[in-house]
Amino acid sequence: MFKKLKEYDVSNKRVFLRLDLNVPVKEGKIKDDSRITAALPTIRYLLERNARVVAASHLGRPKNGPAPEFSLAPVAKRLAELLPGTDVVFAGDVVGDDAFSKASALKEGELLLLENLRFETGETKGDEELAAKIRKFGDVYVTDAFGAVHRAHASVFQAPKLFDVVLAGFLIEKEIQYLKENLEKPERPYFALLGGAKVSDKIPILKSLVEKVDGIAIAGGMAYTFLYARGEKVGRSILETEMVGTATAIMKRAAERGIPFLLPVDHVIASSMEDPVPTESAKIDDNSSAFDIGPKTIALFAAEIKKAKTIVWNGPMGVFEKEQFRKGTVEIAKAVADTGAVKIVGGGDSVSAIKVAGVENRITHISTGGGASLELIAGDKLPGVEILYEKGQ
Repeated sequence: MFKKLKEYDVSNKRVFLRLDLNVPVKEGKIKDDSRITAALPTIRYLLERNARVVAASHLGRPKNGPAPEFSLAPVAKRLAELLPGTDVVFAGDVVGDDAFSKASALKEGELLLLENLRFETGETKGDEELAAKIRKFGDVYVTDAFGAVHRAHASVFQAPKLFDVVLAGFLIEKEIQYLKENLEKPERPYFALLGGAKVSDKIPILKSLVEKVDGIAIAGGMAYTFLYARGEKVGRSILETEMVGTATAIMKRAAERGIPFLLPVDHVIASSMEDPVPTESAKIDDNSSAFDIGPKTIALFAAEIKKAKTIVWNGPMGVFEKEQFRKGTVEIAKAVADTGAVKIVGGGDSVSAIKVAGVENRITHISTGGGASLELIAGDKLPGVEILYEKGQ
């Protein structure tokens, strides 16, 4: 088991806090502060106990060291706005003179945010020297960076090895509870709903889930590779011909296990995205592409969803960005919300669908992670999670 934040007295301690503050920033303006607000409960808990907190995060993918467009300075400003009455200090480097000088001057109940961790090229390489420098910032390591736990980076994996006390923040505690522990012994029937554009993006989770669940429904662009593998015409819909063999093998395994493997039986088609005049059809003609699931498919999926006691959903049912092709995703969101099942949703577009459908308050858990969510659901061992368990023994 791992140690949770409330299981250790952090009062007056020096804490290094790894966060995921990787928010979209354009021309110095934050476009979506969701990841910042998600970190606030853990930050406030530490500050209310007079911890001296050195927080760190990455932002974007700077390639060769510091780059102004990837600075965390706008994030520090936003944190100060969200934490009125708290001194939020910003360091102009990660493990340089400015960072260590400001860290040593921190008073109890104050927060220091370091500059972008990826300005240090050793961060993504899992550099042990960088980890040793990070160790100097605190006596307690707290991680709440769920979006980064699948990376064996210096601040995520190497640094916590060096701390005697390693704790899971509130956000990561909840993610592990739902995506790992609850899904190891799910209440059954256990149903998976997967969408998105490409089969290739979902191979690990598909291969894992087909062994674990009691039913799968596939939609979105990825469904058309499966339909093609089954011998159906898909017109000009998204098709990964190199994935046909994989799709066939996954469907064969579902048949061997005797579980439902649902694919669209009707579609919302159009000649192109540039001419998005939707038509409902049971078949896709040679000059059209499918951009959403049709009403019969919605009903088919909803009937299976209704039986489930545990539901995992990742990826939209169609081209959710276009209003003409949004209905399938929104209707499935409502169907999921209407069940009494444990409902776990991850993936940016599916989360957006939940919000557009107005059902976010009826979802058991909405994951903040992208790749980390999928890998944990698939049962993969993630470096940033495994180190928590190792240190919790």
